[in-house]
Amino acid sequence: MTSPESQSPAPQPPEPESKDRVYRSVPAIAGGVLLLAIAGWLGIDAIVSGEGRTPWMALAVLILIVPLVAAFTLRPAVYAGDDRLRIRNPFRVVVVPWGQVASLKSAYSNEVITESGAKYQLWAVPVSLRARKKAARRELRATAQARREMGRDEGRGSALGMRAGLGGLGSGHGQGLGGGPAADGPVRAETDRIMDELRGLHEARHQAETAQGEVTVRWAYEVMGPAVAGALLVLILVVVG
Repeated sequence: MTSPESQSPAPQPPEPESKDRVYRSVPAIAGGVLLLAIAGWLGIDAIVSGEGRTPWMALAVLILIVPLVAAFTLRPAVYAGDDRLRIRNPFRVVVVPWGQVASLKSAYSNEVITESGAKYQLWAVPVSLRARKKAARRELRATAQARREMGRDEGRGSALGMRAGLGGLGSGHGQGLGGGPAADGPVRAETDRIMDELRGLHEARHQAETAQGEVTVRWAYEVMGPAVAGALLVLILVVVG
């Protein structure tokens, strides 16, 4: 009899990698698509039906403005993972491990500050003072409404207590009186809520072993190259013309 051959254990499937949280500005994307559509319509019309230097000038202007519009509207994004924060701004991509993040600042712009003191703006999470004022007004209205409801509950509780005492019921308390509805937290603007999420992720992961490393910065030559070429072509056409 032959002994059964020992079988090697089946390889374990790799653990699924956590997906990054992606933050982008929807109004900026919508505005960028609209601007690109208008620029393409006018530019193509000038190229097709223009005369003399007009088609060449229209082509040069398109080469100049299309990358810039896309860079400032469609390109910006913030990717927040368990180990690092990746910031894609118009002209560069910055990767900051959570261990290198000192703080996340939110004033007139949202910024990440590294341990070395460098600041990087989060273009995809713009600050809206109008949204902050609107959220503050909503918070004031919600607070006033909660106080009015609490006052009505206390008034009903006092009336029930008086009737219970006069009637000799002996209970003396109503169920749930004076408790009021559970608070859902303060009303915050959308970008401020995003910054709160990033701060929470930073606090949870900044000491993790896999969240350490160096800050890397890569310039977006794929954006700057066509824009510079378009600018040079426009300059040449203006000088020659």
